[in-house]
Amino acid sequence: MVRIGAFLVGLFFSGWLLISFLFGAAAFVSDPPQATVEHEFHRDPKHVSFSFEGPFGKYDRRQLQRGFQVFKEVCSACHSLKFVAFRDLQQLGYSEAEVKAIAKQWAIKTPDVDPKTGEASTRDPVPADHFPKPFANNVAAAAANNNAIPPDLSLMTKARHHGSAYVYSLLTGFQPQPAELLKEFPDAKTPEGLHYNPYFANLNLAMAPPLTADGQVTYGDGTKPTVDQMAQDVAAFLTWTAEPKLENRHRAGVATVLFLLIATALAYMAYQNIWAEKKKAV
Repeated sequence: MVRIGAFLVGLFFSGWLLISFLFGAAAFVSDPPQATVEHEFHRDPKHVSFSFEGPFGKYDRRQLQRGFQVFKEVCSACHSLKFVAFRDLQQLGYSEAEVKAIAKQWAIKTPDVDPKTGEASTRDPVPADHFPKPFANNVAAAAANNNAIPPDLSLMTKARHHGSAYVYSLLTGFQPQPAELLKEFPDAKTPEGLHYNPYFANLNLAMAPPLTADGQVTYGDGTKPTVDQMAQDVAAFLTWTAEPKLENRHRAGVATVLFLLIATALAYMAYQNIWAEKKKAV
């Protein structure tokens, strides 16, 4: 009796799912989803190659230092790196003295409390501090950026599909709205105060083009600071902030694969040796 009841319950739910599927398919055919401006004009990230891609990829320390320079001189005015400490920069090849100097000379002071009076104050950052936020709070950030709060960039390349390429594409993707877009979607004109970028999810974002001309940053290693180069460098730097242990993972992955291959070969040879006599007997 219990089995019959269970069968009937299962049959009921299976039938209900089938009916729902048929109704959904009929609705899709009779009233297909309408094309939207985002689906029509949103673009996948551009193809760009980085040294850290692939199972054997490694960070280019010189590129990371250039990317940090771009962040410091261009991006840090609006964006934060709340999960990165100044002392982490030693992983990029900076010495301890250089890291101390970078922290002390940082344009934004670190909030503190006066131990004598208990009043709020500020001080120069030290290597143990995380990068300070450029704004006191979200209200101040929104007021300075057309009511948009600039996101923290520490994990940005992990938060976006094809993160490194996404950052590069976004920084180099600002352009006027295509005439065909306005012709097909007259109401999709970019609102005043926003900027058209086909690599952004809804095509319009509050951030103005941050990299506007070649030579905006002067590289100390002699690399020509074109917009394309600066975008690649800061994308690489933000990949490092999100995955500082990427090279360790690559090394561990290669070692694990080699171990598994050797273990598999040994196991197979042991199998052949142990069962050789049994097979002959059979």
